[in-house]
Amino acid sequence: MEELNLTGSATVPRPAASVIVVRGGAETLEVLLVQRTHEARFMGGVWVFPGGAVDPGEDERGAAVRELREEAAVDVADAAGLVPFSRWITPAEVKVRFDTHFFVTPLPDGAQPAVDGAECVALGWFSPREALLAHARGEILLVFPTIKHFEQLEPFASADALVEHAQGREVVPVQPRVLVTGETARILLPGDPGYDEA
Repeated sequence: MEELNLTGSATVPRPAASVIVVRGGAETLEVLLVQRTHEARFMGGVWVFPGGAVDPGEDERGAAVRELREEAAVDVADAAGLVPFSRWITPAEVKVRFDTHFFVTPLPDGAQPAVDGAECVALGWFSPREALLAHARGEILLVFPTIKHFEQLEPFASADALVEHAQGREVVPVQPRVLVTGETARILLPGDPGYDEA
């Protein structure tokens, strides 16, 4: 859990974008993750979908294309080809907040993902189940939104099926809430018991 903001006034979330890059066509589903450097002040060592904050003059699609190129050396020819998948807003109770648009896209033909060794230090292809199991075994570190995305991706048998589903999906913003009881903090999602009272 990132540092909580218990002052009562929420930080305005910064626009951001992430890309769920998939491969496997009609056969399988694997998802690209990159590992942030352990030296990073924010989410050091965490395995994430390539992405980051929107820069001035950019929109979310432009940021997604740029971050994918910077973090994974993958060039997407047409930003319009990115398929909106979800939108997550960091809980108001957290100090560092983002309003992140997640897009899904197949790995472009001929692309060979690579990391720069500075901002990102490793990459891997994971089936959703493999990623969740590797996290449970302590082999990779995932944060709550990434875990929840993999839980959503797990039912899909192939990359093609996922992309087809995403093309018809209505994106509804998700803003978790943090319920602090004594010294424990619990994350609630819309629809969870107690969410509306948190």
